[in-house]
Amino acid sequence: MRIVVHGQQAFGKAVLEKLLERGEDVVAVCTAPTKEGRPEDPLAELAREKGLPLHQPASWKTPEALELMKSFNADVCMMAYVLLFVPEAVRDAPRLGTFQYHPSLCPHHRGPSSINWPIAMGKTRTGLTIFWPDDGLDEGPILLQKTCEIGPDETLGDVYFKKLFPMGVDAMIESLDLVKAGIIIKHDQRLDDGSYESWFKKDQAALDFAKPAADVYNIIRAANPAPGASTTLNGETVQVYDSARLEGTGTPGEITEITEDGVTVQADGGRILMKRVRPAGGDKQPAAEWAAAAGLSVGDQIGN
Repeated sequence: MRIVVHGQQAFGKAVLEKLLERGEDVVAVCTAPTKEGRPEDPLAELAREKGLPLHQPASWKTPEALELMKSFNADVCMMAYVLLFVPEAVRDAPRLGTFQYHPSLCPHHRGPSSINWPIAMGKTRTGLTIFWPDDGLDEGPILLQKTCEIGPDETLGDVYFKKLFPMGVDAMIESLDLVKAGIIIKHDQRLDDGSYESWFKKDQAALDFAKPAADVYNIIRAANPAPGASTTLNGETVQVYDSARLEGTGTPGEITEITEDGVTVQADGGRILMKRVRPAGGDKQPAAEWAAAAGLSVGDQIGN
C-alpha cells in the first residue's frame, strides 16, 4: 500500500519510524515549511536522512497542492499531528482517503489544547481518536479510539509523553492495518456534539488561590510544562510548575511554610506546595531557591 505521511514534530517522526521499521511503502512525506532561523522539523530531518521525497507547501488550499497530492498516486494519507488546514479535495486524493490523530476522545475536547483541558477540569480519563477528518474543527467519522487514565498527580507532560504519544503512534499503525484489511470503520461522531475548546493559554493558566485547592492544583498540572501556570508576587509574574496538593486551612494566598521542598501557599480548603517555579526574567528553579532570593517569609501573600 502506497502511503503519504503528513505531520510534524516528534509525533510525526515516530509514526514514520514505525512505518519504515515495518517496511511500509512510504511514497512521500509532507510537513510544514521550516521557518527562517528555526531548526528543521524532526519529521523533515528523518525524511531527508532516509532519502524519502519531502514536500513542505506553505498552504494546501492551492490547485498546486491538490496536484501534488494527486501526483503521489497514494492509497492512503496518514495525518500525524497536522496544524495546517487540508481541504477535502486534497484529503480525498489518495484512493482510500486520509485519517488523522487527535489526542482526545472526540467529539469531547476538540481543539488545539485537548490534553490541557480535561486535566484542568479534574477529569480522570482521557484518550485519543483516529478519525477521517472533514472540514470542521477536529470533526469527522471515527475510525478508532483508545482511552487512558489521568492520575491524580499527573501533569500535561505525563499524560502526553507517557501515554497519549506512545498510544497514538501504535493507534496510527493499528488504523493502517484496519484500512489495509478493508475494515474502514466510520462511526457517526455527531451523535454527541461534544465540546470545542480553544487554546489553553496564559490567561487560562492564571492561578487564583481563593478557589478550591483541587481546582488550583488541576490548573498547575494542566499547564505543566506549557504554558506554565502563573501567579504574582508584588506585581511580578511567577510561573509555577511542579507542585503537590496538601491539607490545611488558613487565609487564601498566604505562605504557610517554606522548606527545602518548596513554598506552601494556602488555597480554599487546602494548600499547594510549589516545588519548581520561574520568576519573571529568570529560569526554572527550585521554589526554595526563589523564596530565599526574593526574601519570602511565612505569612507573606502570593497572588497580590
